[in-house]
This record gives sequence, C-alpha cells and structure tokens, in this order.
Amino acid sequence: MTVLAILPARYGSTRFPGKPLTQIAGKPMIQHVWERTRAAKSVDAVVVATDDERIRDACEAFGADVEMTRVDHPTGTDRLAEVALRHDHDVIVNVQGDEPLIEGFVVDAAVDALLSGGDAAMSTIVHRAAPEAFDDPNRVKVVLDANGFALYFSRAPIPFRRKDTGIAPLQHVGLYVYRRDFLLNIVTFDRSPAECAEELEQLRALENGFRIRAAEIEGWISVPVDVPEDVPIVEAALSRQAKA
Repeated sequence: MTVLAILPARYGSTRFPGKPLTQIAGKPMIQHVWERTRAAKSVDAVVVATDDERIRDACEAFGADVEMTRVDHPTGTDRLAEVALRHDHDVIVNVQGDEPLIEGFVVDAAVDALLSGGDAAMSTIVHRAAPEAFDDPNRVKVVLDANGFALYFSRAPIPFRRKDTGIAPLQHVGLYVYRRDFLLNIVTFDRSPAECAEELEQLRALENGFRIRAAEIEGWISVPVDVPEDVPIVEAALSRQAKA
C-alpha cells in the first residue's frame, strides 16, 4: 500500500486571508505542516495543493512539491480529489495546512486506523478535549462507538452532559485518511443535510452509510490556526517544545 499526503492550502480564507503564509516562529505556517508531515514513517510522498501562485512560490522556495488546482472547488475534499486523480497511490492523507503542530506519529496512527479498520472507508484522529474546547464551535467534537467508529461529528457540545461522568469529551482533528477509490467516489455525492448545517465535510460519508474509524491520540493535542489570535498560542507551544 502506497501513501500520498496532500496538504490543501488556500489563500482566500474568509476569516484569515493568506493563512498558509502567515509567519510562525520565522517560517510560513505551511512549511511547519510540510516538515512535520514528512516525518511520518507511513507516508511515501508529500505534496502541497493550492490554487494560488503566492503559495506555490513560497512552498517551492523551501523545497516542497506543489500542484496547482482549480480555483472553483466547493470544498477542500474536492481539491484533494483533483490531485489524487493524478496519482496512483492506494491511500490518500489529507493534512490540513492550518495544523502547524501536527506530528509524524499522529499521521501514522491515522493511516494505521484505516488499514486495520476492516470496512472503514476513511479514518481520522481524535483526542480528549480541553474544557474550553467543548463550547467552542471552531473545535469539532465527535462521539465514537465501542469499536472506534464515528457516530457523529458536531461543532456543538456532544454528547450533551446531563451529568458529569468525569470523562472528557473527544475533540476531532481535521486530518483524514482515505482509500483512494472512496475519495474519488465521495466527491461525486451531493452535499448532505448535516454537512451543510454543520459545515463539516466528513458528515457526507456518515450520512451515506460509510464508516469512519478514529485513532485516539494521547500526549498530543491539536492547536489549529483558525484566526490570527491563534498564532501566538502556536508560537508559545513551539517554544515549549524547543526547550523540552
């Protein structure tokens, strides 16, 4: 099984234009993601997918392979599929370009979750949510079944805490691993009702009866950059890592 990691990077973010190129600890954010993804032992190749020449030029300057995509893709998954169609790798990993603290072992865990997941069409990553994440709509929550398959994802606080069980809810990390044939198929489906309501593309798979397996990671948490105010939080985390 060969594995291709694709890093979608779009310049025109509504909340944070030019986000992939924002400087974090002296490097463009997309460079941090690229370097850390390359550390994954399960990945055979890494490519940045973008529709913007500024991102292409910056990525090529630090040595990344870059592929230009159409500008009119409705979702990041569609952009991913355009690049996957040009390659014959068996497995496609979608590493979000706004996850500068991603680790190679996290990517490896997601790949293993798919390959060991029986009838799973795709896989992803979860970890225990910090208290402040539960009510934050930018931090997606997930409920899993007893075998690690996703029941539902939501920006809302799920499961509803009628009583305190002492167990932290699960936060979803926007990293996906697909069997290539499934990826090329799911983008042909219409957007599903819950997907449209939540603005979460993975719900299209669940609503159409496909299974998503999750690997729960301990000792690492996602610190995505959604808005400019997240940048100093990531820089502080990088500084702590450097001193460790």
